[in-house]
Amino acid sequence: MNFFAHQELARKQTRRMIVLFTLAVVCIVVAIDAVMMVALGLVREAPAGEPGLNVGALLATSAGVLLVIGLATLYRISTLSGGGSAVAMQLGAVAVPEDTTNFAYRRLRNVVEEIAIASGVPVPEVFVLEEEQAINAFASGYTTADAAITVTQGCLDKLTREELQGVIAHEFSHVLNGDMRLNIRLMGVAFGILVIAIVGRKIAQASGHSRSRDSGGIVILGVAMVVIGYIGVFFARIIKASVSRQREYLADASAVQFTRQTEGIAGALKKIGGLGEGSKLTHQNGEEVAHMLFGDGVGYSAMFATHPRLTDRIRRLQPQFDPAEFADIAADWSQPVRVGELDASNVSLSGFAPARSAVVAQARGRGEGLPAHGARLHLSANHVSEQVGHPDTGDYRAAAELSMSIPQALAAAAHSRDQAMQVVYALLLNEEPQVRAQQVELVEHYHDSGTASNVLALAEQVAGLHPMQRLPLAALAFPALRRHPRPQLQVFVIVLRQLINADGRVSLQEYCLSRLVGTQVIDALNPSATRVMGRLKLGQAAAEISDLFAILAEHGHEDLQGARRAYALGLHEVLPEARPEFSPPADWARALDRALPKLDMLMPAAKELVVRGLTQAISADGMVSVSEAELLRTVCAALHCPLPPVLHDSA
Repeated sequence: MNFFAHQELARKQTRRMIVLFTLAVVCIVVAIDAVMMVALGLVREAPAGEPGLNVGALLATSAGVLLVIGLATLYRISTLSGGGSAVAMQLGAVAVPEDTTNFAYRRLRNVVEEIAIASGVPVPEVFVLEEEQAINAFASGYTTADAAITVTQGCLDKLTREELQGVIAHEFSHVLNGDMRLNIRLMGVAFGILVIAIVGRKIAQASGHSRSRDSGGIVILGVAMVVIGYIGVFFARIIKASVSRQREYLADASAVQFTRQTEGIAGALKKIGGLGEGSKLTHQNGEEVAHMLFGDGVGYSAMFATHPRLTDRIRRLQPQFDPAEFADIAADWSQPVRVGELDASNVSLSGFAPARSAVVAQARGRGEGLPAHGARLHLSANHVSEQVGHPDTGDYRAAAELSMSIPQALAAAAHSRDQAMQVVYALLLNEEPQVRAQQVELVEHYHDSGTASNVLALAEQVAGLHPMQRLPLAALAFPALRRHPRPQLQVFVIVLRQLINADGRVSLQEYCLSRLVGTQVIDALNPSATRVMGRLKLGQAAAEISDLFAILAEHGHEDLQGARRAYALGLHEVLPEARPEFSPPADWARALDRALPKLDMLMPAAKELVVRGLTQAISADGMVSVSEAELLRTVCAALHCPLPPVLHDSA
């Protein structure tokens, strides 16, 4: 199942959640109406001596229940509007600093950064549940720009790097495939239908202390609402199970494709089964996030289980698995050794064997192993569409090499909250002295002279980067960027736009970097308002598709005839019946800024066709330059279809 099929699955699961939520609300309203009729005497005598209903009171009761559930749902979702970090911190998680020197934390950050770069998404925030000794993890957020990866202390203490990679790759599947947004909505929905029990408990407690003649009926009402609240518990668990269980198999499979081996994730699952702590969380809010976890964190019965049986998950990965291995693992861990106490010389932070790591370390800053600046690739529409949101072990290896090849001083600056913005500014400085002077003046105007001087110093180091190292460097800077207050980030986006327009023209490289970073920052500013799955059909965005394909064809071909041919090939893939004239916009950057937001609202299946068509357009001459590949990545990122940094050569 590719990225776009996952997106469609997430859409179907959202619809299923809405249906079950509606059914739960109807059941709760009917039950409370029945209780009100009995407890508060809403049954009255009709004039003819026949019993009748106080319809007005019943309608008021129903409206009140709907209002309470609706407001509770909206309230809970609003408390999570800050994105993935809000969920992590509500469970007491601690952020892992970008510059941590703790061995286990550094290893965790390296794994997360490498997988993020390989996936073509911003590096998420990283958290640890330090009080949880069980093995578990979860991904949270609305989009890739506000995502957070949280692991338990048990993951750090008990898992090898290979096993940790499997767990993190599993969680990245949820990041990439639209599961996180559904998870947060599910938290709000579950809270909304559980709130009736909370209200009933308060009513019963308050009325129990009252000596009023009517207090007995009110106490009965409160107790009944608590009982009815368990209808909410029932439906909340059913909803979680219905949308979560099958996803875990898919995420396990994605992790295997990513790491290209089963030992890592299977080893983590076996340790959950073999060690006493298992995967169960001790935090009081563990049930609320049960559907988000890597392993079963609550211990529901089979009917309400949010995860498949542990042995079933392992056997899907390793059919010959014998549950007797659990006892062997327990015996081996009767005298555990913490990860941080292992011989660090045998545990490479880069993910390679020591000899390979040494080679990469020696190549740091030189970009060895990357395509030459003028290299051209052979791309296939099928291969590229399969790479979207679906990285494999080759992408992971390439990302690790990219990450290790970035000069250490630049990587440290990108990780620094004080220098992250300066790194991105430095990436945008023009080579022409006059234009660069104007850009430095802009930085000084919006910040200060010290910042401008630092940007100039960083620009000297940036100048030696390989073109394919630039976007990964910006990705490394994103977690530190995201920590700045909203006003500073808004100024940052303004400065980005002014820097690329300082000379009155926009280069392809400038546009790609500023658009990519700008999109991610804007998503992070308003994560809950960002939509990653639209509803538009291709015909509703035909003009924007035509502009986009014309721009890519023009940039990818030096001769007019070649550009026309590329435009026609790409457009035929998307709109086979359309015959619009090849007419590239004069101001291509502005045209792209207009087109991309609307194209982002396309349905997942339509986006897949657009990606395939774009690949056809830029590879019509049989070759794709590094700059063309970066433009393709930028467009895909704007459409929330992340591409790995190194596209697969189909030659």
